Amino acid sequence: MSEQNNNIIVIGENDDGQRLDRWLKKKFPHLSFGDTQKILRTGQLRIDGKRAKGDARLSEGQSVRLPPQLFFEDAPAKKQKQVSEKDAAFLKSIILYEDAYLIAINKPAGLASQGGSKVGKNVDDMMLALADKSGHKPHLVHRLDKDTTGVMLLAKNPKTARALGDMFKGRDLRKYYWAITAPTPEMYQGKIKSSLAKVKEGGEERVRAVDDEDGKMALTFYTVLENAGRDVALVAFWPRTGRMHQIRVHAAEMGCPLLGDFKYDPAQTLLSENPDLPEALHLHARRLIFRHPVTNKKIDITAPVGPDMKKTLKYFGFPDNAKGDPFEDIE
Repeated sequence: MSEQNNNIIVIGENDDGQRLDRWLKKKFPHLSFGDTQKILRTGQLRIDGKRAKGDARLSEGQSVRLPPQLFFEDAPAKKQKQVSEKDAAFLKSIILYEDAYLIAINKPAGLASQGGSKVGKNVDDMMLALADKSGHKPHLVHRLDKDTTGVMLLAKNPKTARALGDMFKGRDLRKYYWAITAPTPEMYQGKIKSSLAKVKEGGEERVRAVDDEDGKMALTFYTVLENAGRDVALVAFWPRTGRMHQIRVHAAEMGCPLLGDFKYDPAQTLLSENPDLPEALHLHARRLIFRHPVTNKKIDITAPVGPDMKKTLKYFGFPDNAKGDPFEDIE
């Protein structure tokens, strides 16, 4: 927590690493962009006695001197969103792992990761129920699509959030997904590599495989865990890059789209032929394996599948608790 003394603020742990301009906007939401830039440009704000630019990163223990006309206590109170007791109890009930630095939850289908203009209930707002004594809620480390289920990481402070975020960008973390594909991949094990780019189609945002110049490289490993002939399979995916809809697009690209993924396979033949199957996106963030960014302890978190996928697995006689590491031979 940052401490204040008149117009001097000492940066605390929860503000460590933030950009100065974003910190100012958070602390003083009434400041316009122009006002903020003028304060910084004219040197009215100092960090440890020195001028600072808007992109400067704050560090715990630094002293920020505010201009005379701007006092910390003058910032108007920001209206805090409320979390119902029911939503708070639900969020706590889906916690898979927790320690002093991070939390892992098993996100259900239909719950968005973050809010937006057309988004109602979401994990980011609900995290207020997990706020510490100073009122600081956890930080989202990564996001899952609204209809994707499974492991999501929340960090209890910005430093841990940045460290985990770097792991997701690099190769220091293994994230395995389970998916139902229809049909079964022609090769039972392999990788898909292509350049992906966001496109607008019919007013809706999608992702398509494109040439190298217009897209970003995406690499996904996969292995078939169980299958019912050539019609349907339980497949483990390991995306080595983090592109939007990467697994969904790569599965469709190799001719075996995900069950319930109407965006990339509107036909969904298997669902039309089996009306007892749930029309849900069958994509589940099954497992995360990484070294704890603070303790260096190996963390291995597995999320049980949700009710829709569980029903489909039972329908085809596939196990819902397969053990082992399907990618243990891959560095």
